[in-house]
Amino acid sequence: METFYFEVPGESRKEDAIAYINEFYEYGSEINGSGDLHRFLEHYEDWLVKLEKDSRRIPDGNRVSSRTYFLVRGCDSHIVGLINIRLVLNERLKEYGGHIGFGIRPTERGKGYNKTNLHLGLKVCQEHGIDTVLMDADVQNPASWRTMEALGGRKNREFYDGKNAHCMVRDYEIDVNESLIRAACVYEPMVEPVWVNGDRDSL
Repeated sequence: METFYFEVPGESRKEDAIAYINEFYEYGSEINGSGDLHRFLEHYEDWLVKLEKDSRRIPDGNRVSSRTYFLVRGCDSHIVGLINIRLVLNERLKEYGGHIGFGIRPTERGKGYNKTNLHLGLKVCQEHGIDTVLMDADVQNPASWRTMEALGGRKNREFYDGKNAHCMVRDYEIDVNESLIRAACVYEPMVEPVWVNGDRDSL
């Protein structure tokens, strides 16, 4: 059985991380949940500094504290996804964006990996005392909103967002504790504790 874990981005992953983003460009795919990695391909070390600042940020109207992780497959240490978790929400994120942005690289899609990605993300939210997670997805991105539904997401509304996404959007909320209880029998055997820069550690 395949196992997965979260890994905090570090210097040793530079080439892997750049290859991850370049795959999206190669396939012409939208990049989600990368913590802005695609903006730092020429300055990866600056991205690591940004992530550290993001984890310690005092929330305001424009930015909030967040954590970004690689989703790594245990058998080959391959980065199959990324996730960005906002630990608090400002009014802008309540309107659009929510707590979590996530994604799986194009060549690894269709295998159910984003369900594992979200499951681990909800465990991080639980550790930080977040009881209800807000998420959204473009209506034309069923892989994303079906993942939310698979983890217990309840649709609040469907509307045209003319300010941010400029398309039809679905809003969801997930009861974190309920989701983790329901999913434990399916996902727990396949996931491991968060690894921090290659060493087992706590969140």
